[in-house]
Amino acid sequence: MSQISSPPTASGPETGGYDVHAVQEKWQRLWTESDPFRAGGEEDTRPRKYVLGMFPYPSGDMHMGHAENYAYVDTVARFWRHRGYNVLNPIGWDSFGLPAENAAIQRGADPREWTYSNIAQQKASLKQFGTSYDWSRVLHTSDPDYYRWNQWLFQKLYERGLAYRKDSPVNWCPHDQTVLANEQVVDGRCERCGTEVVKKKLTQWYFRITDYADRLLDDLNQLEGFWPQKVIRMQRNWIGRSIGADIDFEIEGRAEKVPVFSTRPDTLHGATFFVVAPDSDLAAELAAGASSAVRVQFQDYLERVQKTTDIDRQSSDRPKTGVFLEQYAINPINGARLPIWAADYVLADYGHGAVMAVPAHDQRDLDFARAFDLPVKIVVDTTAPITGAIPVIELDEHGAPTDAAMDAASLDSIDPAVTGIALVGEGRMINSATLDGLSIRNATARAIEELEAAGTGRASKNFRLRDWLISRQRFWGTPIPMIHTEDGRIVPVPDEQLPLMLPDAQGLDLKPKGTSPLGGAAEWMATVDPETGEPALRDPDTMDTFVDSSWYFLRFLAPGDATEAFSPRMADRWAPVDSYIGGVEHAILHLLYARFITKVLYDMGLIDFSEPFSSLINQGMVLLDGSKMSKSKGNLVEFASSMVDPGADAVRVAIAFAGPVEDDINWEDVSTTGAQKFLARAMRIAQDVTSAPDVVWAEGDTALRRVTHRLLADAPGLVEHTKFNVVIARLMELVNATRKTIDSGAGAADPAVREAAEVTAMVLDLFAPHTAEEMWEILGYEPFVGLVTWRQADPTLLVDETVTTVVQIDGKVRATLTVPARIGADELEKLARTDERIVRSLDGREIVRAIVRAPKVVSFSTK
Repeated sequence: MSQISSPPTASGPETGGYDVHAVQEKWQRLWTESDPFRAGGEEDTRPRKYVLGMFPYPSGDMHMGHAENYAYVDTVARFWRHRGYNVLNPIGWDSFGLPAENAAIQRGADPREWTYSNIAQQKASLKQFGTSYDWSRVLHTSDPDYYRWNQWLFQKLYERGLAYRKDSPVNWCPHDQTVLANEQVVDGRCERCGTEVVKKKLTQWYFRITDYADRLLDDLNQLEGFWPQKVIRMQRNWIGRSIGADIDFEIEGRAEKVPVFSTRPDTLHGATFFVVAPDSDLAAELAAGASSAVRVQFQDYLERVQKTTDIDRQSSDRPKTGVFLEQYAINPINGARLPIWAADYVLADYGHGAVMAVPAHDQRDLDFARAFDLPVKIVVDTTAPITGAIPVIELDEHGAPTDAAMDAASLDSIDPAVTGIALVGEGRMINSATLDGLSIRNATARAIEELEAAGTGRASKNFRLRDWLISRQRFWGTPIPMIHTEDGRIVPVPDEQLPLMLPDAQGLDLKPKGTSPLGGAAEWMATVDPETGEPALRDPDTMDTFVDSSWYFLRFLAPGDATEAFSPRMADRWAPVDSYIGGVEHAILHLLYARFITKVLYDMGLIDFSEPFSSLINQGMVLLDGSKMSKSKGNLVEFASSMVDPGADAVRVAIAFAGPVEDDINWEDVSTTGAQKFLARAMRIAQDVTSAPDVVWAEGDTALRRVTHRLLADAPGLVEHTKFNVVIARLMELVNATRKTIDSGAGAADPAVREAAEVTAMVLDLFAPHTAEEMWEILGYEPFVGLVTWRQADPTLLVDETVTTVVQIDGKVRATLTVPARIGADELEKLARTDERIVRSLDGREIVRAIVRAPKVVSFSTK
């Protein structure tokens, strides 16, 4: 049985035959002159596709992690052009932010200079890469004509009650001297610099994203099947909806009641103490009314807590600590006095910053109760059946329950106060007055009814999600467009004064010091109250850069428009984004904020969709020395330098062929040499063709035509499912089959050879556009192959006695086999296991799983 040869390796054919750099220079010049990839205007009647890659941050030149992303974006954009779509594929730069400011401080430079010089470098690299962007739509978020609309957006949210200012404990990075949103704290550290984050109380601006929590959660159902399940799960967990009740507790000597959120109002009778977050206003108020010794103890404790991250405070294995505040709360359901403690396992921004402690049925409460010898009261009998069935009791020879049966039926044997294990399972209520005998579910409903009837509680929801903290105490960002008047009012900067531009950085001290550098720009800070004309001050903070990226996909629709942030008419024409491509590291931060702003704009009537990205593609990371490439770690391969020797096309092919899009890639395993040789083989096929462009293909070699048309038929589905590595494997198969036909029989004059060469050029355009364009020209056609409509496969050539099987090992294509179309799964697996290329690639590793989808795919997993 014949077999298709494996992809070229370092020992294969020589790479001579064409000058890759001359070809690159030629086609990049022609693309620049002709601008063939500009999206068609309103007169263009083709169906539309909006393809977008997450835009880059200009921190020096890009590395191969970026190259992977933009190669995939370009493949998708080129594919839809070939399929007859009018494609919008823009590019811009997320150019505000801490890295630029920190770099400028280190160099004693203006962050503008550093930022825009890096943008120029990255733009040159992207053009060298052969990306098919619509270069007429470039935007930079640090341009005043962009951030003017950030300010407009802020004020629209302010008008709707969605932007507000409050004093609260915030995440503080001591190194960068700025606040961080919860999402920007990773494992207790600043996501930018890695410094351990502490808590600090500041007055800050917030966006009220929690008003949209239900919609953000429920609308994820629309994205099922279109977004990676991992991302949907991460968003659901982050939003974290809990259903329960708000319960009003009185505190002795305090007029105002304290609301407490609980998912278990059924256990109210089991509450034995009350806990408040040490860094909450309530804790400070209660401590102030305690003895002087307790006040000192509380202050010392608070200072320790403020140096502890929220993640550490929530850790289940930390020893429980706290301070008794010498105050008591009153249980609204039974009047019991509950001692009030300040303890760090309660967070100020969870619920209302206070919890009722039910130690018998909550492990953290139990651990605290055991540490401070507090009462533990069982109110759920987890040994009681809840199905209504009569339990079977083991009896002795006298008909009495055995000792074992008595022990099993006794709560004494599982008392949390003794075992240290909270009872969290199902059961029936005990020691709970009117709730006794009910299941947990029914008791919860009854407890809420009783609370509502008494006016001491109500059904409620709580979310893990917190409002979006957008204030930043740094220079290089969008100035917050608000004015602070002498009489304490806060009013918006008048619309006609927007954009409120950043002052010149010259003469400003940009070094982090806990307050915004803008506060030191006295002339800039001074303004007037627009209502009275009296002297006033600007707000010195700038916006979180995630504001910039929350709506940029809409600005691309008309980036130079000076009259509006975006055109609702163009949004109706192009948006939402059809294919959004980027790293999974943005699964929570950026995507959540973009979804929120989209819903706000929908409610404003400016757009007719409520989700910004219809389809999401997450690529894996490019690793070097086992770690993600990072400038801060110094383990990176720069984008531009990687293309010097092999050329852009070889890098793009090597990346796409390295494995499935969603998998991580080890750069050490990526073979640009093999890609070079494959491209040279493809080019020589075009050079060898001797038939004319108008030759009748149907008169050509049928076997070769079957391979050609099978690729035409299968490639669209493979691309749509991002199986780019499989498409390249099939291209390699076609090139090899074409070479075999050239070297035998009718040779280069065979019409099937021309057809195969033309299809190779068209499909290769997805991955190696410079080579594809050169092949297309050699074959006698006008530019540009990137605009050629996808050829339709002849169905009569798709019925074949043999088919090509792709064999993968751990997601990477390692061989192709030519097998009977009706081959069985067992026989196909046997052939794949014994193929010499597979045996060589396994190199002694054990196959632990085989997935066989005869006759197309065999996939082995190893250990």
